[in-house]
Amino acid sequence: MSSKGPDRQRLFVGGAWVEPDGGHYAVIDPASEETVGWAPEASRDQVHAACAAAREAFGPWSRTTPEARAAVLARAADIIHGHLVPYAELAQAETGATTGTARGMQVGVGAARFRRYARVEPAEWAIPPQINEAGPMGKAGVMGALAVRQPVGVVTCVTSYNNPWANPAGKIAPALAMGNTVVVKPAPQDPLSVYRMAEALEAAGAPAGVVNVVSGRAVEVGEAAVSSPDVDMVSFTGSTAVGQRIAEVCGRDMKRQLMELGGKGAAVVLDDADLGSAVAGIGTTFSFYSGQICTAPTRVLAQRGVYDRLVEQLAAYAGRLKVGDPRAASTIVGPVISAEHRDRVEAYVETGRKEGAVVVAGGERPPYEKGFYVAPTLLADCTNDMRVAREEIFGPVVAVIPFEEEEEGIALANDTDYGLIDYVWSGDVARAFRVARRLRAGGVGVNTVGRNMEAPFGGFKKSGVGRDVGSYALHAYSEVQAIVWPG
Repeated sequence: MSSKGPDRQRLFVGGAWVEPDGGHYAVIDPASEETVGWAPEASRDQVHAACAAAREAFGPWSRTTPEARAAVLARAADIIHGHLVPYAELAQAETGATTGTARGMQVGVGAARFRRYARVEPAEWAIPPQINEAGPMGKAGVMGALAVRQPVGVVTCVTSYNNPWANPAGKIAPALAMGNTVVVKPAPQDPLSVYRMAEALEAAGAPAGVVNVVSGRAVEVGEAAVSSPDVDMVSFTGSTAVGQRIAEVCGRDMKRQLMELGGKGAAVVLDDADLGSAVAGIGTTFSFYSGQICTAPTRVLAQRGVYDRLVEQLAAYAGRLKVGDPRAASTIVGPVISAEHRDRVEAYVETGRKEGAVVVAGGERPPYEKGFYVAPTLLADCTNDMRVAREEIFGPVVAVIPFEEEEEGIALANDTDYGLIDYVWSGDVARAFRVARRLRAGGVGVNTVGRNMEAPFGGFKKSGVGRDVGSYALHAYSEVQAIVWPG
């Protein structure tokens, strides 16, 4: 693509499209290694200007009716859905996602999330009256109370690279629905899709300053968006290490946080499991976003009675997956996001070999001259103390660990720094639920890797802080106020 004209994206600050102080940098297609477009590099001053614009817009926007805000979100959903194909083509070029994923799970889910939060929900709840024997003034009486959800204020949304539509929409839509304003700092690898989202919101009637987008590769861009005194809350999706740094900065000013961090999901496969179902679910680690997803079942704990058969079937499954150009209809596994990340994933596989794991599928680089491809890789005979079992690889790599008794499987599943989503496969549903309730994870899939998009989402331990999705996201982007009066 040309490096001139419309390919050079501007920042979106205070309702205006602004030339970046730091120039532009190339956004690279992970499949072809060609330039998709040129993203803007914001300066610290421009980030602070975006936060100030959001602060100025907060008062008027928070005082609009929920119905008025919902109408903006509904119009944005219509615009996004109406541009599904070109938006998906851009997302595919930025991320290397397959066509079905880019259209359905990226842009399609993004539009659906705006539609979901265009549904107005109650923000006030009456609390049963309380009879006070003697109040502060020494008089008995009945006290009424009302719980009111108020917007937090200005929210900085720092988004992940693996889904530049669903992830930002899952932050922006509920935040706006609650009356907050936002400053979005997209991942540097694929920010162009987020600017298309901003265009959709502008066209839908979002007032100036309600939505701001500032991008850049420099660390100071993200730091400025988090540390600005105009910001009241930070919503972050990304690595645990970065999340810990953000939490430190937020802690100084007691800013609210919503953190969706790393995962090392355990898939506990019991000896009475339907192995076909388990293989299909675990196999999504190889195919879905090429394993670049924090909810992937990357750490398989297989009971001895099914261990050998499960490894054999997973190896065969991995070997059948077509790796290649994500635009080809036959492709199941596209590239990872960058050359650096490909090298990181390959280094983990080599580490696994050195630690004693057996590579039973994959392990080699696919034979393409261009593109950042990693073969679906299965590591067997792992132990839970190996790095490949303890650290988030974020690629199409699965480590399989055997165990003997159910209690051992539960203990291994919980022996991790992470706790986002775990999985249990068993032919006995009561047994599966018994195990699920003992797993220290924010979510557990029983005989499925599917999700209910109204169920709370978030992690235990170092996998995050807070919950969102469905009505829980509205709770996350609000403060609860109590109003009390004499009855």
